[in-house]
Amino acid sequence: MSKGVLREDKTCLNCGNIVEERFCPQCGQENTETRKSFHYLFTHFVEDLIHYDSSFWNTMKYLLFYPARLTREYLSGRRQRFVLPVKLYIFISFVTFFLSGFVIDEKDLKLGGENSPVKFTKSENAANLKLWDSSDSIPKTKNRYNYNWMDEYGWFGQYKTVKALDSSQNLLPQKEKLSKIQYWYTKKMITVAEHNTFRQAFNKSLLHFKQNLPKVLFLYLPIFAFWLWLFHGKKRWYYFDHGIFTLHYFSFLLLLTSLFIISEWIFSYTDFILFNILQGLLRTAFFLWPVIYFYKAHKRLYGENKFISFIKSSTLFFINFVFLWIVLVCYILYTAMTIQ
Repeated sequence: MSKGVLREDKTCLNCGNIVEERFCPQCGQENTETRKSFHYLFTHFVEDLIHYDSSFWNTMKYLLFYPARLTREYLSGRRQRFVLPVKLYIFISFVTFFLSGFVIDEKDLKLGGENSPVKFTKSENAANLKLWDSSDSIPKTKNRYNYNWMDEYGWFGQYKTVKALDSSQNLLPQKEKLSKIQYWYTKKMITVAEHNTFRQAFNKSLLHFKQNLPKVLFLYLPIFAFWLWLFHGKKRWYYFDHGIFTLHYFSFLLLLTSLFIISEWIFSYTDFILFNILQGLLRTAFFLWPVIYFYKAHKRLYGENKFISFIKSSTLFFINFVFLWIVLVCYILYTAMTIQ
């Protein structure tokens, strides 16, 4: 921790006790000048957040390459050498989503166009799908798409306005009317389409998704820990133990995501074939390592034989993968329906 300049006055500002040295013997407050430089504030924030010394680098090393090592050390009481799980998760989460916002700009996700990474298209001629005959060496006709609908209002379904939806529902027989859930969902989406073009709605949804995704992941942590608790002995393992494992595993996932974002950003500046091969290998590693890591971490923490651990970890990974996607899809739908 960086040291501030000591005050000439020996009276503690917190409790009024006489301070002979740096720290007050009564309350423990440091007797330094109250006005600090920006450099002090910044370094103090970083140091206080991650305990910026060897413990930070030890934590990063064990988190990335030694599955369950941090969790075992923490649960056994050896905690001084590592960053606390909650601080670790918050810090890595902040870094990850800062990088995603810094490197990935939503303005780059253009809708429509041949080179667009995100495409929602409506064909002008549904029959015109064949680009060339098998006997031809070059295409005869090109497939044409109409992107103008993305800049129009009332793009959702056959109803342009809520008033049109209500009028239609009032004229239909009871059996043919939308159910309460269908009507509620349709009305929400039509309201969005009334006030936003598809392009505007997509951009707003993307922005809201990026802003609130950290909260969604944080709220999913207790669910992940619950599944672990459900699959293991209640007498030996407390829910708290599974919670620590969950914090460390999600911190690992976020750290891996940060490294993936950085590597993709670096490789985007070169087309050299060797770098492309390296990029492919790294992508494979980034997608396989979380699965292998979870299996290894599960076996090392819970100490079960290989077969039982493999069955449990595979089942847990599948369950959480499905549930997380359900949560994300629900969140995406919620985001789409609540934009203004």
